[in-house]
Amino acid sequence: MFSLEVMVAFGLPDIKFVETDAAEVESRILSAYEEITGRKLYPGNPERLFLESLAYIIAQQNFLIDYAAKMNLLAYARGEYLDHLGALLGVSRLSAQPARTTLRFEIAEPLSFPVFIPKGTRATPDGNLYFATTEEARIDPGNTFTEVEAECETPGVAGNGFLPGQINRLVDPLPYVVSVSNTTTSLGGADTESDEHYRERIRLAPESFSNAGSRGAYEFWAKSAHQDIADVSVWSPAPGEVRVCVLMKDGELPPEEVLSRVSEVLSDERVRPLTDRVTVQAPEVVSYDITLTYWVHREYEALVSQIQQAVTEAVNAYIQWQKTKLGRDITPSVLVDYVQSVAGVKRVSVVSPAYQPLEPWQVAREGTVTVTYGGLEDA
Repeated sequence: MFSLEVMVAFGLPDIKFVETDAAEVESRILSAYEEITGRKLYPGNPERLFLESLAYIIAQQNFLIDYAAKMNLLAYARGEYLDHLGALLGVSRLSAQPARTTLRFEIAEPLSFPVFIPKGTRATPDGNLYFATTEEARIDPGNTFTEVEAECETPGVAGNGFLPGQINRLVDPLPYVVSVSNTTTSLGGADTESDEHYRERIRLAPESFSNAGSRGAYEFWAKSAHQDIADVSVWSPAPGEVRVCVLMKDGELPPEEVLSRVSEVLSDERVRPLTDRVTVQAPEVVSYDITLTYWVHREYEALVSQIQQAVTEAVNAYIQWQKTKLGRDITPSVLVDYVQSVAGVKRVSVVSPAYQPLEPWQVAREGTVTVTYGGLEDA
């Protein structure tokens, strides 16, 4: 029910406020009854059947009590309970954000007068999602087109990923305008902030109370700029200079729109100390190749095809682990652990990658991946 990863991240042991195991509750009730009455209750005894049904109800109540108590703890809380914990520190959950793109409006030939594109003019790629211009634009006399920023009217990730030219149907007809199309890929849309991301921001919130520019404060405010920011590195190369590097979820590099938003948030006078010069940047990508061979225990010969699939999934899991955190060293021993954990794999030989330490502003990304099945080996 509760994530083990959350417990590990917070460095806390799992806790239980009341007993929730139905069998244990039943055992305690029966033992207490037998001790008080001096009678042994055997299966099928009417009193025992009644106490067993009572134990089930008590176990259910204990579960609700335990759940309610845990919802008051940051490591366990989720949903609306987490929202209320965030409110205690003045941290609100980030709402869904719309995707943005640039639309180009064209006319057939230059005119002697301007053609205006009203704010809110809509275009669509499929008749389901609509992108509306965020400001008024105009095609000046002598020109045949103009470009203006637009955002999706449906917040969330649904508006992401439309390639240039795909948003090409004008919803609101305009005089003289003959075509519309997006010139950039639509990006920046995000769903409502997840519990995991929100929980981490609440944990960092006390750092934001500092006006001295602590590392934790910069991390908190950077993550508050966009809910898809998964990791933040902060360092100071020289006195008065602060560098902030952000990485998106799933190891994606941040688009310019996100970098601009982070820079805007960190430039607020309530966030940035007057003496700090803050630079926000995308991570430097460090590429690595994977070349490994693995062997399978001969006794697992009948399961080789399943093992090969599991090894592929293990390598992909390592790739994902490697690229989802800034400054995470390229560590081949972790790759071996991932593959070696597959049942039936006897031995793993890694030619590349070699160990390589990374700086806080760097992120590792896979290049060529070559995974070879070496055959069967005896124990």
